[in-house]
Parts: sequence; C-alpha cells; structure tokens
Amino acid sequence: MAGQQFQYDDSGNTFFYFLTSFVGLIVIPATYYLWPRDQNAEQLRLKSLRRVHGRCLWYRLRVMKSQQSVVPTLKKAALLFGWLVFLLLAYKVSKLDREYQEYNPYEVLNLDPGASLSEIKKQYRVLSLKFHPDKGGDEATFMRIAKAYAALTNEQSRQNWEMYGNPDGPGATSFGIALPAWIVDQKNSMLVLLVYGLAFMVILPVVVGTWWYRSIRYSGDQILINTTQLFMHFLYKTPNMNMKRLTMILTASLEFDPRNNKEATIRPTDNVEVPQLIRELGNINVKKKEPPFCYPYSLKARVLVLAHLARMEVSEEIEEDQRFVVRKSPALLQEMINVGCQLILMANSRGGFHAPRLITIENCMKLTQMIVQGLQEAKSPLLQLPHFEEEHLRYCMSKKYKVRSLQDLVSLKDSDRRSMLRYLGEDKYDEVIAVLGSFPHITMDTKLQVLDDEDSNNITAGSIVTVTVTLTRKRMAGMFEKEQEASCLPEETAPAEEAAGDNKAKTKVWQNKSKGTKKTAKSKKKKLTKKKATPAPVKAKQANGNVAGGEAAAAAAAPAKEDEDDASDKGSESDEGEANKDSPSERDEDSDKQSDTELDEMDGDDEEEWEALQQSIQRRERALLETKSKVTHAAYSLYFPEEKQEWWWLYIADRRDQTLVSMPYHVCTLKDTEEVELKFPAPSKTGNYQYSVILRSDSFMGLDQIKPLKLEVHEAKAMVDNHPQWDIPDTEEEDEEQEDSDGIEESEDDDEDND
Repeated sequence: MAGQQFQYDDSGNTFFYFLTSFVGLIVIPATYYLWPRDQNAEQLRLKSLRRVHGRCLWYRLRVMKSQQSVVPTLKKAALLFGWLVFLLLAYKVSKLDREYQEYNPYEVLNLDPGASLSEIKKQYRVLSLKFHPDKGGDEATFMRIAKAYAALTNEQSRQNWEMYGNPDGPGATSFGIALPAWIVDQKNSMLVLLVYGLAFMVILPVVVGTWWYRSIRYSGDQILINTTQLFMHFLYKTPNMNMKRLTMILTASLEFDPRNNKEATIRPTDNVEVPQLIRELGNINVKKKEPPFCYPYSLKARVLVLAHLARMEVSEEIEEDQRFVVRKSPALLQEMINVGCQLILMANSRGGFHAPRLITIENCMKLTQMIVQGLQEAKSPLLQLPHFEEEHLRYCMSKKYKVRSLQDLVSLKDSDRRSMLRYLGEDKYDEVIAVLGSFPHITMDTKLQVLDDEDSNNITAGSIVTVTVTLTRKRMAGMFEKEQEASCLPEETAPAEEAAGDNKAKTKVWQNKSKGTKKTAKSKKKKLTKKKATPAPVKAKQANGNVAGGEAAAAAAAPAKEDEDDASDKGSESDEGEANKDSPSERDEDSDKQSDTELDEMDGDDEEEWEALQQSIQRRERALLETKSKVTHAAYSLYFPEEKQEWWWLYIADRRDQTLVSMPYHVCTLKDTEEVELKFPAPSKTGNYQYSVILRSDSFMGLDQIKPLKLEVHEAKAMVDNHPQWDIPDTEEEDEEQEDSDGIEESEDDDEDND
C-alpha cells in the first residue's frame, strides 16, 4: 500500500518558488497603495489656488513641504528595489532544472514509442557496452538504462509502468516542504527556537500592546478621553461661559501637555519667550491658581493662542509650537460643542443640574472662527481680506460709504469700491476682489412638517417636528456679476428707476433674492384673500340690494330710469337667491358636487403626501449608503497653518430663552447644495412659538445667518377608543352563538343514535 513521505528541500530549488510567491504578494499590493500619486496633479491644484490663497500661511507651508519632501522619493526607491528582487527571483526560478518529470523508458533508451522487442534488446546492448561500470561508464546512468530495459521486457514491470508510471509499482506519495533542510538540522535547532520565540513571544505582543494602549486613550475623533472628561467637568461646573473662560479651558487640553502628547514640547527658551509675550498681551489671568490653568503647558498654550488672535509676531523658536496649538484647536472646540450638547440632552431627560446655555455653545463656534482667521472677537470682518489693516478701516466706515461687513463691501458699486480702496494699487485691488469673490454666499430655505402623520402640516403638542433645510452655496463673485448686469440696463428704464428710487433706500445686491421672495409671498397672500372675498352668501346679496335701493331713493338728482333699472336688477337677484334657497333638490345636488370635489381633492392630497414620503425615505436611504467626501472648498485664512475646509453648523434655537431646540448639525459636505433634516419635539403646550434657524460658519467671521421660524402648536387629537372596524354587529354574534348551539345538539343526537 502506498504511503506518504514528507521531505525538506535539500537542493533549495523549491524554496525559491516559495520566496518568489511571498515577495510578489507583498510588492504588488504595496505598489498599488503606496506608490506616490501623480505629483503634477497636486502641483496643478496648488497653482489654481495661487491667485486667491497665495498669501495664506498654509499655502506657503504646503509649497515648501512639496519642494523639500523626500518621502515620495524614498517610497519609489523602496518599491523599485522590491520589484528588482521579485524579478531576480522569477528569473532564478525559470532557470531551475525540472526535477519531477514523467518517467518514460523509451526516452531513456533513445527509442521511438512502439519499438519492437528486438530493437529494444539491440539498443540495450549498445548502451550497456557504452555505460557499463566495468567499461568505465556512469553507474547511475547504467542503472536507469537497466531499469528502462526491464520495464519494456519484463511483463510485470511493464504493467507497473503502464498503471502507476513506475516499473517498481506504486511508491510513496512525496510532499516537498519549501524550506531549506538546515532549518530542521539538529545543529541549528536552538537558533531557530530563539528566533521563533523572539518574533512571536516578544515582538508581536509588544507591538499589539503598544497599539492597544495608545488607541484606548483616544476617542473616535482622535481626542484624548481625559480631555473630553476635562471639558465635561468645566461645562457642568459653569454652564454660562464667556470667551475668556472658554479660551482658558481650550488651552488646558491634555493634547498640549508633553506628558500625554509627544508632539507638544516644553523648550528651555520658554522661560524667556512666554513672559515677554505675557507682558505684551496684558492681563491674561497669570496669577490664577486653579488647576490645570496654572500648569506651565496650559499657560504657554493660552499665551500662544492669544498671540495668534492678536496677530502678534513670535520668535522662530516657539513659532512651530504656536502652529501646533492653533492646528489642534478647531477639533478640540468641536469636541467641546459635542460635550455641551450631550450635557443638554442629559439635563432635558434627567434634570437635576443646569445645562450649558446657548451662549456657551455659540461662543465655542465663534472662537473657532476667530482661531481660523486669526482675529479677535471685536475686530472687523473686513480684516479677513488681504491688504486690510486697522488704519484702512476708517476709509470704509466713513459717512460716505458706511461699509462695516463683507456684504456691505459686495453691495457697493464698482466705481465707489475703487474710490474707497484707492490707497491700494491695481494689483492689490484685483487680489482683494478675487479673494472676496471666493467667499461663500449661502441661501437657506426651510420647510416645516411632521413626517409620518396624516396631516404633515398640522403640528400637535409633543409631535416630532422635522425642519428640512436646503443649503445652496454660491460664490460672492456671482454678486459682482449681478451688479454688472444691473449697471448695463437700457437707458429707457433708467428714469423710471431713478424716480422710484428717490423715496426708497438703496437695496443691497446680496439682499435682492430674499426681498423678492418676501414680495412674492405677500402677493400670494393678497391673491388668496381676494379669492376668498369674492363668493358672498345670499344674505349679503340681499343686504347689498337693500342698501343700494336706499341709496337710489335718497339720490334725487339721479335719473329715475336708472334707479328703476338698478332696483329691478337687484330685485331679480334677490328673487333668484330666494328661489335657490327654497329649492331643496338643487341644494342637494350642489352639496353632492361639493362633497365629490372635496373627496377628489383629499385623494389628490393623500397621493401627493405619499409620494413626498416615499421620496424622503429614498433620500434617507441614499444618504445612509453614500459616503460623501468632506473636502468641500478651501477656506481663505491668512494665518491658519494648514488647509481648512469650509464647514458649517446648523441648528434651531430659542433665542429668547437662550436654549437649544435641536442639536447642532455639523455640515461637512456642502459643495453646491445640501439638504439637512433637523428634528425636535414640539412643545407640550399649545400656542405660537418663535424659534430661529441658525447657520454658522466654522471658518469665516461675519457670514452667519439667522432665519426666523414660527411654530403654531395645536392640541393633539384624542385617541379613538371605538373604531368602526372593531365593532362586531349583534346579528353576527347571535348567528355565531346559534351555529355553536346547533353543532352541540347535532353531536348529542349522533351519540344517542350510536347508543
């Protein structure tokens, strides 16, 4: 019976097959994932952003990094070396001799298949004389010849060869292990065990343990869990925070502590540089002894953030530390907002403590804008533009122009804008206009409804209200184009516009769309009121007829014929009204027609609501399945050290009570249009409520929007206890009881018959 035989690779040929496959499995995927992408694409992108973002700090750092970086070159060299090794191994494998070949005795004897027995014997004699060991031939070759001769002449050997491919019969199945034989050699056993133990019992546990220890310290947003707990403690302790207190809590984050983050550093020169900045900044609560605000790392981070907001120049020694602190701050402030929202939800559900106020959450958002733009809270938003300094603001805020915001600057005519910014040269003015044109202009449309309800427009107490907000982003350059189109109107319309504009204030370009929508809404309301006022009841017609008749009798100067005609006409109208009133058949027909039309309208409304519900469900499913990129538009920021994407916060608030109605939604995918659903429970008491839908940027100052939201809450419908479909008629119950009794009597009769 054939057995099994395992043997290691003594010659080393099989090991090359294994090594070639192993190297190929590493090199091919590594090339796909790690080969540096086309550098020209990144260079072209930076070149396209140069006109607008050329003065930004992040842009200059990115250009310097792309020029000085050697990482792509090292990656290419390592991958090319791997491919070289793979090709050499493949060439080596291709040159190896074939050890496992099918045994063929005719090839051994140099005969054609099917040769006769005499030819076989003759050839064997010739080869024996040539390769016999006694004649000086090779013994191994002679043994193969003798074996081939026996396979062709001996009947048993021939049958074994035809059945098993071997003249000796079935042999043991051989499995080759693609490892060199020296690995299992007795001399090398201790070395092999040492390497095995070091790899799997020391290195692997250390690597896994280190990764696990580092990962459990961070949350899903890569924020230290201890920092999150720190934020929760202070937000719970002081629900109402001003900007100064928020800055202290932000800079107390453990991300800035060298003991928790290796990127943070404490330099020997900090003892000289930090006190100098403190003297220049003024009062920043240096003497506050409350931990962790009194720790050196917190004080240093606070000084660097305040110096960044004041746009102060720092030395090169701590400039890198300042960039690190500023780069980390937006993510930490977002975590602070999330923690505040969690505390608000806990306070609403459990109670027992004061939730963070709306002003605290909004100050976190404002501080993010300030850090990205490198501006203090009281500074003008115009300082976000290049070439604008404090001394230049007096030209903008003069009585002639009164430009205090970016929208005011956009709404100016080009001639007035050039005149106001005449201190700039032509090139600088073009750069300012290009940057201003790249700023976002957001239009916000809201729709209020109660989903999954029969009447989606009727808001009842305690129902879940859904506010669908559609955000549309455009560039402010479009406002310039509208201004140019308005300036190119025909001359015939100019006098009429001038006459109409004498008594009206000048409308701003960025407000045209919203005012137009208000006018259209008002005009629609007027049309609806007019349509409602046209059908008058019969009694009103009679009263009008009597009044008209009285007026005709009182007017003696009027011709008598006209009075008689009017009286006859109105008398006929009143007679017709009375006739219609007294005819019940016609009244029934009218009521039937009205009921039919109402049913048709209700059916049409139900179909529309069903289609709208299906569309909303499909939108939600697509939103869950789609993974949108968070790369939107590069925000213009002169002093932020890395590229910042335009993101937004959207939420509903009650500004009178300073409370959040819906939690802030972080809009990170707004490129052109984005639809966001904000949900919140309606108040438990009926009445009219005034809320606000608020959109805040996390990158720009002065571009926030607030839109009023009126909510009319009605009383919830009473639950129906006895629905018609649950009522069972008495006749049906009696029939069922009668059937049951009949069945019982029949069974008793059958029993008696059987007896």
